[in-house]
Amino acid sequence: MAQKNTIGRKIWQNESGGSVDGLTAWNGGEEFPSLGIGHFIWYPAEFNGPFEESWPSFVSFASRNGGNPPAIARERFSPWRTRAEFQGKFNSPEMSGLRNWLASNVTLQTDFIIARSRAALPKMLAAAPASERAKIQTNYQKVSTTTQGTYALIDYVNFKGEGISPTEKYNGQGWGLLQVLGGMGNVPAGDAAAREFAASAKRVLSRRVSNAPASRNEGKWLPGWHNRCDTYGRAM
Repeated sequence: MAQKNTIGRKIWQNESGGSVDGLTAWNGGEEFPSLGIGHFIWYPAEFNGPFEESWPSFVSFASRNGGNPPAIARERFSPWRTRAEFQGKFNSPEMSGLRNWLASNVTLQTDFIIARSRAALPKMLAAAPASERAKIQTNYQKVSTTTQGTYALIDYVNFKGEGISPTEKYNGQGWGLLQVLGGMGNVPAGDAAAREFAASAKRVLSRRVSNAPASRNEGKWLPGWHNRCDTYGRAM
């Protein structure tokens, strides 16, 4: 339980500095809000984006596990259609109540993120070329042997996904956990594997920015992304 709480608080810190206000966010340049400690994506009805929409899945998970989400959380699509509308209603009773519910259910959100991470490995192995599967599984096991490595695997799949969706690619190259594990060098298990995972994640995300459409201006996020990856190689 202590390790789970540490991981949950660390993910919250990564996404929004551990602030309650940061539990409901809409980043400039994005078409959707991001909610909770894991900044789960929630699409407006008229937007069909390329990234995995994780908010509805979290709400279903919360409902199954006694979380009793508020009514606004259970809507199929984001009730805010634009960032301006979102910001205008930031202090509304509905959004304040949503933040309070999220702040009171950090463990539930952490459980959802951990469950998603555990489900990622078989999906990645099924999607990877046969020649790469042994390497992917071996690197996953090497990284998972330390606390910081376990945190890294859990956080990264929540941060950038499994890397198996055909829509989550630029120039045919993905940026998820599959690509990070596949890009690791051959290092021993333990601390060395966690550090190499962090380095591989930074390389994968730098490649994503290089491949991204210029209109998305993703370079503005890269320093923060790299700082987050650096935490994967440090003892917790």
